Amino acid sequence: MENDLVRKEKRARLSWYLYDFGNSSYASIVLLAIFSTYFKNVVVGGVDGTRLWGLSVGIAAIVVALVSPILGTIADFTKGKKKFLIFFTLLSVVFTVLLYFVREGDVILGMVFFTIAEIGYRASQVFYDALLDDVSTPETIGTISGMGWAIGMLGGIISLVAVMVPMQLMDNFFVPNAFLISAAFFLVASIPTFLWVKEGSEAQSIPKGESILVHGFKNLADTFKDARKYKEFIKYMISYLIYNDGIMMLMDFAAIIGGTLFGLDQMALIVLVLILHVTGAIGALIFGRIADKYSGKESILISLVILIVSMIAIFFIPYSQPVWFFVAGGVAGFSLSAAQAVSRSIVVQLAPTEKIAEFNGFLSTAGRTSTFIGPLVFSALSYRMNNWYLKAGYAANIAERNGMMWGMGAITAFLVVGGVLLMFVRKIHIDVSDS
Repeated sequence: MENDLVRKEKRARLSWYLYDFGNSSYASIVLLAIFSTYFKNVVVGGVDGTRLWGLSVGIAAIVVALVSPILGTIADFTKGKKKFLIFFTLLSVVFTVLLYFVREGDVILGMVFFTIAEIGYRASQVFYDALLDDVSTPETIGTISGMGWAIGMLGGIISLVAVMVPMQLMDNFFVPNAFLISAAFFLVASIPTFLWVKEGSEAQSIPKGESILVHGFKNLADTFKDARKYKEFIKYMISYLIYNDGIMMLMDFAAIIGGTLFGLDQMALIVLVLILHVTGAIGALIFGRIADKYSGKESILISLVILIVSMIAIFFIPYSQPVWFFVAGGVAGFSLSAAQAVSRSIVVQLAPTEKIAEFNGFLSTAGRTSTFIGPLVFSALSYRMNNWYLKAGYAANIAERNGMMWGMGAITAFLVVGGVLLMFVRKIHIDVSDS
């Protein structure tokens, strides 16, 4: 009986890992390497593509921010995490498949299909993360979370390699097929989680006289009031929301930056994302050890400094020497994934022990609420500055590049401000007496 239980627990963990493997193919192919540049350069064309891409990403983030807190509460009270996970995964998969039909000039169609696929992808992550408690213990949660991150990186690499060879042979003609491959990866790798990850928590009852909607927002308000007592956590949350927006901006626009500034073609952009994945996995491992030896604060600060330096370096790279952009991109990927991986663990140092899970959930909700700001800032700023340079008499390609530089400046500013604010956060554990 005990061996059977151990076997089921191992199968559940492996199944949970595989979901990360699958959804990373969406992030790599649709969000990072292929559809972003396909949408900008082929579906829309020109600087409008950057603006509309940022708008699409921002709309999806707003929708997820609005619905995820209440859906999370419903899932907790009805024992429905897997049901919501399945629904949003299938939503993302179906609309990723529909991206196959988006062709040149199908701007509205492309925006609608991508936005819905992105909503499904982002919302599914909320419930996937919530299942971590069901496949781990307090002693293993960090290791299992990190393993899921690493396997996700591997999934992104394998899915990109799977589309590289046919794209090399068929060039842009093959691009729409890449979205079908991404959807297939996502769906197939998700099935084990649907089948073998079991929810351990029991359904909870709603207090008499309250609807589940009212109770959900009441819980959120109570958590916010509780979190305000812990000043160091609030300071960290503010810094996190700012530097994380910078990170999200960089991830959302990395391929567009490479294509616009250095003329990278689709194959070169896939290589760039592969470099980001490989160096990112290395960075997550190294900075995870730094966090264990010193603190999460030091680890994140070091990674942000490296990321800021790599961003500034891009400003000085000649457009005719894209090889240096790959170098800067590799360094950025090394530090970017490190900051993301360690950010999840720093709450453990700042929250009271009995409220770690609650504060993690609150920070996650706040993070999702803010992530629409960065893409909208980047796209609006680069678009408006492009128009300013055009009116000033600059050639169209120079105006677009200069506008993109302003967008990169916004990324750098978010990282710098978030990093400076993080310096004022104490690295020690917060006790109730500190409030």
